[in-house]
Amino acid sequence: MLLFSEESLSAQELNAKVTVNHSQIQGTDASVFDNLQQTLEQFINTRQWTHYHFQKNERIVCSFNITVSKYDPGSNMFTCSALIQANRPVYNAAYTSILYNSQDGDFNFTFAQYDQIEFHEQNIDNQLTALIAYYAYLIIGMDLDSFSPMGGEDILQQCMNLTNNAQNLSFTGWKAFDNPRNRFAIINDYLDGALKPFRQLQYDYYRTGLDEMVNNAERGRTNITTALGNGLKKAHENRPMSLLPQIWTDYKKDELANIYKGKGTQKEKEQVYDILFSINASQNITWEKIKQ
Repeated sequence: MLLFSEESLSAQELNAKVTVNHSQIQGTDASVFDNLQQTLEQFINTRQWTHYHFQKNERIVCSFNITVSKYDPGSNMFTCSALIQANRPVYNAAYTSILYNSQDGDFNFTFAQYDQIEFHEQNIDNQLTALIAYYAYLIIGMDLDSFSPMGGEDILQQCMNLTNNAQNLSFTGWKAFDNPRNRFAIINDYLDGALKPFRQLQYDYYRTGLDEMVNNAERGRTNITTALGNGLKKAHENRPMSLLPQIWTDYKKDELANIYKGKGTQKEKEQVYDILFSINASQNITWEKIKQ
């Protein structure tokens, strides 16, 4: 179990791996991409993002896989997409569960080789540091939510404040109500009172579900079934237009299928199948495995 206290020894919250795929860019010295990767990894991993102090073994393992589709050396403009993923360990198990996984198709920024990047929370004037800070806060907040109910509230509010302050940046992905899965939409929905059951799901699914399965698989799975009904289904009913439940089922689909495939009662399987199919019918091939 992770313990967070301000008296414990200071350690950074994230253990991030950054990769920069520049295979689409021809005729450019690769050193600029290598420098970007090294700069970002150091920036993410050496910064203290919150007032919480994580022990070294408690740091959240995450990855930023950035794919560069265009690069203009004259303006130092990078046009990219990024796949961001964070994992959470399961208590007393040699197993990690995906906490967050999403593709950001507007991961665009300017960066000059050997730039020393800095982040000032009250003055959001740099796109690259704003992007990194957004995902740092989101990941840390979601992780804290998974260990105590609504435990990441203050960090998620920091993420929302950053997003509001980034509205003036001349880059896509921040604008309010512009796109149902852009950065604003994700954090705005996550903090929406109508989606509070979705946040409660983070705790119920991980802490009373997966963490419990090591001790008692039946009880842990029953708790997950309850969490899907009270959390995921309820959130979807409260805000049918929110994409958060669908995004969650996209990256949890294989894990969910494994939890129920060949296990549990038929009634339980049907109940879970119906919930997941109603939220994300596009993954039905995976949901069908639940009924096996």
